[in-house]
Amino acid sequence: MESPFRSEAAAFRFLLITIGAFALIVPASWASPALGFLTFLGLSAAAVAVYLHQRGPAPDRERVEHLGGADERRILVVANETVGGEELLSAISTLALSQKSRFLVVCPALNSRLRTYTSDEDPAREAAQQRLDETVARLASVGIEASGEVGDGDPLVAIDDAVRTFGPAEIVISTHPPGRSNWLERGIVDSVRARYEVEVTHVVVDLAAREPA
Repeated sequence: MESPFRSEAAAFRFLLITIGAFALIVPASWASPALGFLTFLGLSAAAVAVYLHQRGPAPDRERVEHLGGADERRILVVANETVGGEELLSAISTLALSQKSRFLVVCPALNSRLRTYTSDEDPAREAAQQRLDETVARLASVGIEASGEVGDGDPLVAIDDAVRTFGPAEIVISTHPPGRSNWLERGIVDSVRARYEVEVTHVVVDLAAREPA
């Protein structure tokens, strides 16, 4: 099944189409301002028509097969730099108190583009593993059962992998605040809500608020 998530390939195609449109509009404008304007209107109408045709109906959300016992609620927690944030730990504690829950904490190994292109992922995975180990240990210290794993560098892929192997009834995604979160800019939370038939909780962790002035 083709993933509904947006891709870099789609963005690159959009860029090429935009450049091509300008390549038509600019010469037409040089010939005549009126012709340039008409060319712009024609291309805009064509782009809207193609978009509406390709978009089609919204895809059905994917049903998640819940694994585990009947009395166990599995909760997938996804976070990277915010994985040890107090807001997230508080949300996990609240969920643990509400009913018997089993947690899987996934920490995507985020990496720079340069290191990704050179296949140098070890530092990113080591940093993610360290944060993950600290968080799982803190949860265990207060009696919360949780396991952890380092996920794919793309959080959407990491979530997809964990959903298929863990079968959660709920997904908790932790991010930095709006304006400082790459995941929010990419629409990660909305994409996950649109894809899976499970409850998705978004927890904002403001690490900067606790840093000394």
